[in-house]
Amino acid sequence: MPDRIEKLCVEKGLRMTDQRRVIARVLSTAEDHPDAEELHRRAAAIDDRISLATVYRTVRLFEEAGIIERHDFRDGRARYEEASEDHHDHLIDLKSGEVIEFVNEEIERLQEAVARKLGYRLVDHRLELYAVPLKKDADTV
Repeated sequence: MPDRIEKLCVEKGLRMTDQRRVIARVLSTAEDHPDAEELHRRAAAIDDRISLATVYRTVRLFEEAGIIERHDFRDGRARYEEASEDHHDHLIDLKSGEVIEFVNEEIERLQEAVARKLGYRLVDHRLELYAVPLKKDADTV
């Protein structure tokens, strides 16, 4: 749904300018984890008055409101995705930069067991796996 993030912003009482609406729409339709520069490129294709500074301010606002999540996948760029009730983890292809979302119940159980064994109750976590394709030429990163 292209207006999911915009609806969340309105529900949380954020003032929605035309430029924020465009950025929200771009984030809602993203099937990847774009960084601010990529968000700016996509948003500026819709409204060329949107500056990179506006994108940075807007993603910070959306992040502070809990509408989007920021990730640092070790490539020097903060990347963004819509905050979700459905938990998932990430595998990052170090060759291509592709970010693959996955859910694995066995990993979830192991994390809970580790926390319990150490005397804790797990309340949140993030798992990021960094990998290269299983090919002979993938030995170097």
